[in-house]
Amino acid sequence: MTDVVAVILWIGVTFYAVFGGADFGAGFWDLVAGGSERGRRPRALIDAALAPVWEANHVWLIFSLVVLWTSFTDAFSSLMSTLFVPLTVAAFGIVLRGSGFAFLHVSTRLGARRAYGAVFAVSSLVTPFFLGAVAGGIASGRVPVGNARGDLVSSWVNPTSILGGVLAVVTCAYLAATFLVAEARRRQDADLERYFRVRAIGAGAVAGAVALAGIAILDSDSPHLFNRLTHQALPLVVLSALCGVSALVALVRRTPSVARVLAVGAVATVVGGWGVAQYPHLLGTHLTLDAASAPDATLTAVLAVFGVAVLTCLPALVLLYVLDQRGRLGPTANPPSGAPQRPKQ
Repeated sequence: MTDVVAVILWIGVTFYAVFGGADFGAGFWDLVAGGSERGRRPRALIDAALAPVWEANHVWLIFSLVVLWTSFTDAFSSLMSTLFVPLTVAAFGIVLRGSGFAFLHVSTRLGARRAYGAVFAVSSLVTPFFLGAVAGGIASGRVPVGNARGDLVSSWVNPTSILGGVLAVVTCAYLAATFLVAEARRRQDADLERYFRVRAIGAGAVAGAVALAGIAILDSDSPHLFNRLTHQALPLVVLSALCGVSALVALVRRTPSVARVLAVGAVATVVGGWGVAQYPHLLGTHLTLDAASAPDATLTAVLAVFGVAVLTCLPALVLLYVLDQRGRLGPTANPPSGAPQRPKQ
């Protein structure tokens, strides 16, 4: 039963990496879109693509935290106490990002719109970096069991965490640009399709370069994780690389729908590879899933609630994404040129 709950937890983490990652990456492209006139149309497409789904994308983060909290309490308390600095920054980033995006659309004064737009864009860069740093701290085994037993600085300021943060930012940018290429194609906007295709290829190439550089970093800083990734998790790592390269080929061949699926596959398999590398441990090599697991009665309740969520929430989410992709969600279905002009960041 513990392994089943762990798989459910990892499904939530994977979905958040994909949907939340694309969400954060869209904010990155908003940040670097340029001045008010130059960035007007890319920002309008980002607004139109994000508005219907940006809140739903973060459901997966809440889901993962609830499952971790209820099913693996010792791991949850250890993570929250040792890594509270990057987690707090990430939490503020998520809140400020959502607030900036929401208030941006109801503000009429130019100064306020600039401020909210800047908050949204900068938070979209900061938040995935710190979440990636948290992942690096966990993966490299720097979170011991117990309340604040780990070092409050070196647990997330270390080579593996920095690698995780940078890789999270570039991967989010790559995912978002790939999604936006498909969105521009759906809206029959050839200029924006070309605009984001160039950026998707560039971000994908940078993500691949960072991942290759990460091999040497993991080998020296996290030898256990490196060994697991190059043995037990190697098939998923290779599959992730193949999906990433194939997605770039699909972008060059101008088949964005294929590229989008392959990009999702690349991210999902690398997250899956991390999970396989961790197994059967939840924290480093010192806390196994079985040792961290809650009593069977709690796990049974978690599985029951998960079953109810699959029956009630999942169809609603699927319907939301389907309607969004079909352009059936109100005024955001209009072409990007019809969206309000955004001020210079």
